[in-house]
Amino acid sequence: MDIRQFGALGYVSSLSLGGGGLGQLWGATTREECIATVHEAVDRGITLCDMAPVYGNGEAETVIGETFKGSLPSGLRITTKCRLGDIRSEDVGTLLNESIDASLKRMNIDHVDIFFLHNWITSDDAQTYGKGTRRSIVERTVIPEMERIVKSGKALSWGLTGIGDPKVLIDMFTSGIRPDFIQIITNLLDSPGALQYPDSSSQPRDIIAAAQQAGTPIMGIRAVQAGALTSKIDRFKPANDPESLDFQRADPFRSIAREVGKSPAFLAHQYALSMEGPATIVLGVKNREELRECIEAEAAGPLDSELVDRIDLAVSDNPYR
Repeated sequence: MDIRQFGALGYVSSLSLGGGGLGQLWGATTREECIATVHEAVDRGITLCDMAPVYGNGEAETVIGETFKGSLPSGLRITTKCRLGDIRSEDVGTLLNESIDASLKRMNIDHVDIFFLHNWITSDDAQTYGKGTRRSIVERTVIPEMERIVKSGKALSWGLTGIGDPKVLIDMFTSGIRPDFIQIITNLLDSPGALQYPDSSSQPRDIIAAAQQAGTPIMGIRAVQAGALTSKIDRFKPANDPESLDFQRADPFRSIAREVGKSPAFLAHQYALSMEGPATIVLGVKNREELRECIEAEAAGPLDSELVDRIDLAVSDNPYR
């Protein structure tokens, strides 16, 4: 597997194992199958596992704890996250520390390599819908508290999830805010799906460009957009759900996948791996079969520019571009 430079953490695999599938966000699986999937991912060269407490209400982190029993393989990196939402400044430190402490306990480890804020970032005068953290609180309170957690040794670094108001995120980079790492939407639709901030374009490629300009290492997320870029969404979704709508928008892409003899998931991962900027692409697999397909897609190498252009043209009529 390709190894890429990833900021202060050195080198990581071009694929990372995400916790969404392990936490059964993307369809049913079993803990036993998830443990086997984690073992195989590490055996096949994956060096970064990206977790969060909201992935199955702690289930994904518990899988990590059950898999390694407190003894991580040499070179394996672990991340986790905290969702703050529309929080008061005086509560930030308590919630961040309670969250990371619980995550470390579930994973049976004493620190993570990156601790991410895991929700929208909005302007101060915008509607947060209870899910976003206002920019002033992020800059004046969240970041200093993250830095204190790094100094405490519970995390080696901190990062942001690049969702919310894209203008705010881009301006934060322009004004000198420098997270150690950032996660950004990386898929052929440019779609955050259910992570979309209302009444806003997503602009993930502009956020990627801003992060690159600032020298902030990037993790690419949502390569198959929660299943919308696969052959079938393997869990119930109403017809008006963002993932269901994206599945319909991706029909022309699936036609191209059939034409070139690849599964949509295989081709979508190849596309994400071909995008400039992200050092590693986070997988949402829930079993070894899905993992193997992603590893085969990575081994097949990047897409040629002509096929990328065809895919871009086929899906150009969507609200995210």
